[in-house]
Amino acid sequence: MKFVDKRKSTSEAEVTNIDALGFWLLVRDKEYFLPYEEYPWFRDARIRDILNVTLGREDHLHWPALDVDLCLESLEHPESFPLTYRGRTTAPRRRQVRRTSRPRRAGEG
Repeated sequence: MKFVDKRKSTSEAEVTNIDALGFWLLVRDKEYFLPYEEYPWFRDARIRDILNVTLGREDHLHWPALDVDLCLESLEHPESFPLTYRGRTTAPRRRQVRRTSRPRRAGEG
């Protein structure tokens, strides 16, 4: 009978800590910090959805509930991946609501 060492993760990718600024991801004994400022897809995500990460073929990280995919290379060498999500730089325009006069009552002309 084999025993599993409970101190080691059974997954090759595991979120080890989440805080207000981002989260730490352990992949094959190497830890990465993903700040929400650079990875905004995770900012408003549920904790269980951030924790649900898999490492697939060719160093491909996937968060199925969030529909987010990252290659491990982009975490190791972010300078090689200049296209990043910038988010909205200005506040959204508010729709102007046209106010109409009060509804007419029967007999008003």
